[in-house]
Amino acid sequence: MKVIIAGGGTGGHLFPGVALASFIRTKYPDAEIVFIGTERGLEAKVIPKLGYQLKLISVKGFVGKSLNEKAKAILKLLKSISECKNIINSFSPHIVFGVGGYASLPMVFTAALKKIPTIILEQNTVPGLANKILGKFVDAISITYPETLDYFPKEKVYLTGTPIRREILFGDREKAFEIFNLEKGKLTLLIFGGSLGARKINKAVTEGLSYLIPLKDKIQIIHQTGEPDYEWVAKEYKNFSFKATVLPFIYEMAEAYAIADLIVCRAGASTVAEITALGKASILIPYPYAAYNHQELNARRLLSRGACEMILDRELNGEIISKKINKILTDFQAKKEMEMASLAFGKANAAEKIVEIGESLMRRKM
Repeated sequence: MKVIIAGGGTGGHLFPGVALASFIRTKYPDAEIVFIGTERGLEAKVIPKLGYQLKLISVKGFVGKSLNEKAKAILKLLKSISECKNIINSFSPHIVFGVGGYASLPMVFTAALKKIPTIILEQNTVPGLANKILGKFVDAISITYPETLDYFPKEKVYLTGTPIRREILFGDREKAFEIFNLEKGKLTLLIFGGSLGARKINKAVTEGLSYLIPLKDKIQIIHQTGEPDYEWVAKEYKNFSFKATVLPFIYEMAEAYAIADLIVCRAGASTVAEITALGKASILIPYPYAAYNHQELNARRLLSRGACEMILDRELNGEIISKKINKILTDFQAKKEMEMASLAFGKANAAEKIVEIGESLMRRKM
């Protein structure tokens, strides 16, 4: 089985593709999988380390660019279509998946023209430009939220959820105590703002430590800060004598999730998919500059079902976040209800469903 997974740029697009690849490898150990991306995207750093083949194309972003940059982007798109034709001709894929982002557009479009089975994944409520275009050409569209149905031809759409990395589901709680130097018998708060951290969250949490002093002996904290903020955040925890493991980046994310009693984070599609698949209570702080404001839409979807608390970025400060943390961690019943609502929202088997759709498409075109 030969598979192409195209797209990326950000973790929100890339990691569902990685999760899909992982499931395909589990089901088809001999599968050949090639990722398509750009040298500027996150995929250029991540995919080679994971042991998958990555082919780079010339395409550039179009949205939010000047007229001159848009003209250049169109020329790069035409060049990329030619590059994708060459890749398809040499690799002969059985199926092509698009995971979003501008890097997915030329490959999925070219594959669709060549009558190769094609599926796009849309993780957010409002599709990005690439998926809006590709929706007209592909064979199937995987969506996470029912509201997304309005943006695509309904006969092509499947409500599957967003694929998550399998290892996330099997984090070792006991191992986490050792990895993060934590104590048994305390509630664990996990804080992160994305792979690069989030300064606004870092500042609000550290400002809120003075309000959390009554909980100091009952809680412990894992905090991913990003490299730039690591030293000063670590110093703040030390100044207030909180039990905290502060890291620039968390590599053992499955274990961090496994031990977390409450999560404070952004509301990207992949993060929301992981939290809900695990049934975790969370305080979501949507990134305000996300395209189409999709992070706030993601968070509001969970909030409407009682599956999270939400703080808008413009309203975030130390007092507000500490009150939310205290409210959840001191009300066992409310926390339990939030966890149940979160789990009901999650779809741990999304990758399996998407692969089944792909298998059906391949059988149809044989």
